[in-house]
Amino acid sequence: MEEIERLRIAMHAAAEALDFEEARRLRDQLSLLRGGASLAEAQAAETADLTRQQPGAMGLGSSQQRMTPPPGWQKPKKPDPMTRATGRRQTRK
Repeated sequence: MEEIERLRIAMHAAAEALDFEEARRLRDQLSLLRGGASLAEAQAAETADLTRQQPGAMGLGSSQQRMTPPPGWQKPKKPDPMTRATGRRQTRK
């Protein structure tokens, strides 16, 4: 726990000194430590090529499926408004 606090303070100091590469490296180490990695694993990990998750990629609405029609399906033709009632009603005699 004290290692996390030490890294957090060092990260803020690096950001204030405008050393953003060091702040990024420390931020990634903090993230790994909070995720359950050991200190040695967090320090050995190279996270320069990792990209952050984009907003909405797995956030709200990501569980909604996009419906795709089966192969070969075609959209039905629109009914003709002039023949709409044909065949539905019986005429009275």
